[in-house]
Amino acid sequence: MSDDARSPAATDGARVEVDGVGLSLGDTDVLEDVSVAAEPGEFVGLVGPNGAGKTTLLRAMSGALEPARGAVTVDGAPLHERSSKAASRLVAVVPQDTHLSFSFDVRTVVEMGRYPHRSRFSPPDKADRAAVDRALERTRTAQFADRPIDEISGGERQRVVLARAIAQQTPVLLLDEPTASLDVTHQVETLELVREVVAEGRTAVAAIHDLDLAARYCDRLVVLSDGTVLESGTPESVLTRDTLAAAFDATAAVTANPVTGTPTVTALRNDPDVTVPDRVHVVGNGSTAASVVARLGAADCACSVGPVSSGDAAAEVARGQGIEAITVEPFAPLSAGDREAARGAVESADVTVVADLEVGAGNQLLLEELAGRESLVVVEDRPFAERNHAGERARELYERCRQRAIVASSTDVLEAVDEAAARPESAGRALEADDD
Repeated sequence: MSDDARSPAATDGARVEVDGVGLSLGDTDVLEDVSVAAEPGEFVGLVGPNGAGKTTLLRAMSGALEPARGAVTVDGAPLHERSSKAASRLVAVVPQDTHLSFSFDVRTVVEMGRYPHRSRFSPPDKADRAAVDRALERTRTAQFADRPIDEISGGERQRVVLARAIAQQTPVLLLDEPTASLDVTHQVETLELVREVVAEGRTAVAAIHDLDLAARYCDRLVVLSDGTVLESGTPESVLTRDTLAAAFDATAAVTANPVTGTPTVTALRNDPDVTVPDRVHVVGNGSTAASVVARLGAADCACSVGPVSSGDAAAEVARGQGIEAITVEPFAPLSAGDREAARGAVESADVTVVADLEVGAGNQLLLEELAGRESLVVVEDRPFAERNHAGERARELYERCRQRAIVASSTDVLEAVDEAAARPESAGRALEADDD
């Protein structure tokens, strides 16, 4: 058998399709009517809570488990009708458990990826050795190729198993939590390598627990929950507050990563005893205001923010959450229209939050109005002295706001807003009388 006949070219991919698959383990239904497809040159991520069925789905896609209902096909041909060796020429697997029963050296482990392409007793030939060397180089494992597999770290072992799958030169690559035992640097290296393989034309499907990494590297995400497909699509369309709540039973804020531009998910504490008012306006800027806006948005509060620079972190979060923002050009003074818009937002709000405000001349005028507000929260993650402000008058106005407000950190803002909304109207007037 020639090399070309016995192994696909590295740039060949295949369409792998899961059609209406149902699968039970014992008396437990693990997958129910699951349909997923991945195209050549596509990296599909499987995400979802523990027990959602991600590993079981990958095992069905590899041919290791046969569905009770439905079918798995590779380029239209049923996978489970093929022999184990034939299936292994189409699909390579990187399992989550990388433990091996025997103390093989690393090169031997990677050479195992070539078994589906050789007859039973034939030794590795030139093409096999070249594939193994290339896989060792790509995964940066060549430096310990002669070491026993059980004498390297768990992260290094994970990379060796990935090298074995790359050496297998299959059109489809399946990975089960490929970054779980890796440090941050090797997580990125591993997923960058998978992207390289996908760019060569192969198909990759991976279960990934880290939603930020999944959004950064996958072309498409499939959300599994209770053994069914809850949502499928681009990371931007899938990673939404509602989908995350349904899949993970979690309160989360989804924003754009300022470096990669891809969605990033921040899980937030969900306190059922805290009730936010109908409308909250946030005055502030920077990371503190962004955190406040994200937490209010995740709590289903109809909030607004501003005035804030259009490029500020708080404005970015507001855009990602669909929250109203009064934006101004960077470094531009507040116009009368901007101040009027902010005044209207404050007046219509049940509670106003002042979040680490940098006080320029325009914001100072706004502070003069806020200093007389009743339902007010001041969020301080940085002392006022460390922020830019317009001088002694700005400090005086800020202190007046602080005296009548509930003071909190950004992590406790929901509780503070709840308390401020419940304060009697006389509290603010009593403070004002004391000031006089």
